[in-house]
Amino acid sequence: MSELTTEDKKLLTLARATRARTGAAEGAAVRDSDGRTYAAATVDLPSLKVSAVGVCIAMAVASGSRGLEAAVVLSDAPQIAAGDLAALGDFAGAGLPVHRADARGQVQETAATPLAAEPA
Repeated sequence: MSELTTEDKKLLTLARATRARTGAAEGAAVRDSDGRTYAAATVDLPSLKVSAVGVCIAMAVASGSRGLEAAVVLSDAPQIAAGDLAALGDFAGAGLPVHRADARGQVQETAATPLAAEPA
């Protein structure tokens, strides 16, 4: 597991605060290629369900971001959701560092977005 950079530690703080403030299942934060950060919590409504990572990606895209440098997700899940890794890869490309931490902010896993799937 890689050591978090100072900037990645800021993402961890943002994700942790967002999750704690909302009481959501997950909190996430991303940093775009311009250094802007986006933090979000899981949206779990009867008619709309979006992961915290999905909300962060949507906010970055809606703000005109062209890519990401790093992502952090706080979750009780045993691993980073495959759909979240795929969505991050769709937007940021392969090799984006994605850190998963528990509610206390302890990093449990660091993964990288995979290569894009070949079109069928």
